[in-house]
Amino acid sequence: MSIRIGDEVPDFMAETTEGTIRFHEWIGDKWAILFSHPKDFTPVCTTELGYMARLKPEFDKRNTKVIGLSVDPVTNHSQWAKDIKETQGTAVNYPMIGDADFNVAKLYDMIHPNANGGSPRPANENATIRAVFLIGPDKKVKATFTYPMSAGRNFDEVLRLLDALQLNAKHTVATPVNWKPGDDVIIPTSVSDEDAKKKYPEGFKTLKPYLRTVPQPK
Repeated sequence: MSIRIGDEVPDFMAETTEGTIRFHEWIGDKWAILFSHPKDFTPVCTTELGYMARLKPEFDKRNTKVIGLSVDPVTNHSQWAKDIKETQGTAVNYPMIGDADFNVAKLYDMIHPNANGGSPRPANENATIRAVFLIGPDKKVKATFTYPMSAGRNFDEVLRLLDALQLNAKHTVATPVNWKPGDDVIIPTSVSDEDAKKKYPEGFKTLKPYLRTVPQPK
């Protein structure tokens, strides 16, 4: 079954490079990023894991935990981590889930339901598993996307999207196209002009009755 924005993410227990976890308990009261990979020792994912390790301090600042998943055993992850450090210059500094039996991948609809984990695995059993889930402290999906195997994911965009989601959660505002932290934001149509005047006494700009902008709240 597909997992959509607003759904509570399925809980699970799994072995990781940092020990056994129960996912909801591991998230705790923080935000979380779960991102998956088709298998270990793959070139595009090697670059992604290294870049995410470099970005992790930024996620830490945002009260957000990072966890990866690959449909290979944890023992393979440890060997792969050495290659990542060597080629990308940054050691993996977050847990990696071992999912050789595809339990988590199937639970999150990240792989074909008939995939059986056999060796060697056909390419079509790997192709759908490069997914990213942004999860709130309420354990609900706030955003998700999937990339093909050939195109590296943009984790700067994941960070920007997280900033937008957290801003919305705190101030009930929306963000316009290509928004970056510090840019003006949009007052949702669910907020009346009367309430907007109370909330933003310094004023706001009305471009259309349904399109009102205001400086980003602090």
